[in-house]
Amino acid sequence: MENKRLFNSTSTKIQYITKGLELSKSLFVSSLIIGEANIGKKSLVKSIFPDAKWVDGHNKTKLKQALSEHDELIINNFEMYGDYNINDFNGKRIIAISNASSFPSQVDSLFAFIYTMPSLKERLEDVKYLGDIFAKEVKSIFNTKEISMLNLADIDLIDNTKSLKKAIFEHYIYNTITPEQIEQMLYNYFKKELGGNNDYAKYLTIFENPLIKAGLAKFGSQLKLSSVLGINRNTLRKKVYELGIN
Repeated sequence: MENKRLFNSTSTKIQYITKGLELSKSLFVSSLIIGEANIGKKSLVKSIFPDAKWVDGHNKTKLKQALSEHDELIINNFEMYGDYNINDFNGKRIIAISNASSFPSQVDSLFAFIYTMPSLKERLEDVKYLGDIFAKEVKSIFNTKEISMLNLADIDLIDNTKSLKKAIFEHYIYNTITPEQIEQMLYNYFKKELGGNNDYAKYLTIFENPLIKAGLAKFGSQLKLSSVLGINRNTLRKKVYELGIN
């Protein structure tokens, strides 16, 4: 995401954190931001401290060196640091970012402010805002003027913005894919996977399962679907049973 996206968040919780970080720009105090992955912690910090030095907690040697050389420092993956020495933070403006939610008690003494950034599931007011941004990105990448919008309430936001963006891109692709593209996808898949015994029967369900499920969803009855597909109703009933379709 672009930096401005979370900076312009409509979430009151994000605005509270933003104001706190903005205030710390004039003070030599340290702040810790914790929360799930892919919720915009880094983007938010970059938007407020665009010129600050960044260092990763995975590289303890570089981190120690950076702490000795810089009065303002952003530490990503702070949970990997481990050596929580208060002397390293004295007189500095350290902004630490972590996906972890629990730390040893001495960590509290390192920071003047500790913020917990809410997940996207807790910021439903931002889902449509970010969804519109990702939809514009789809239009730009695929050079299309309009895309059908999916129901954002149905999206599993387990990976936060990553899940949201993935769902919107997949929705566009699934709703614009051509028969030729489907054929090419299947060709690539079968070329890689074929090689077992009785593969024809094994992979036939790839066609039958979505065909019957979609047909039942669209027409609402096996009788109507059997007529549309041009097969005997008993044959369709048997397929529904074999495939375990409810």
